[in-house]
Amino acid sequence: MIRIDAIWLSTVPLDMRAGTDTALARVVTVFGAARPHHAYLFANRRSNRMKVLVHDGIGIWLCARRLNRGRFSWANTASGLQVSLTSQQLDTLILGLP
Repeated sequence: MIRIDAIWLSTVPLDMRAGTDTALARVVTVFGAARPHHAYLFANRRSNRMKVLVHDGIGIWLCARRLNRGRFSWANTASGLQVSLTSQQLDTLILGLP
C-alpha cells in the first residue's frame, strides 16, 4: 500500500476534468510543493466529486471519488486555502459522512 504521512485538503475548488499534471500544478500553487508521502485532496464546486493526489516518493497517484447523492463535507475558504486532516477524518470524508 501507499504510505501517507500527512493529508492536506484544499478549500479551493478544482475542475474535475483536471488530469495529473494540472492537479500537481494546483498542489504546487496551494501547498508550495508536492512532498513525498503526502496526500492532497480537492473537490469540485458542488463538493460531490473529489480527487486525491498522492506523492509516493517515486511517482504520483491520482484517484477520483464521486457521490451519486449528497455532498462531501468540505471546508470552506474561511478555514484558509489548506486544511490538515487526520487519517480518521480522511476515512470519514471519503465515505461521504459528515
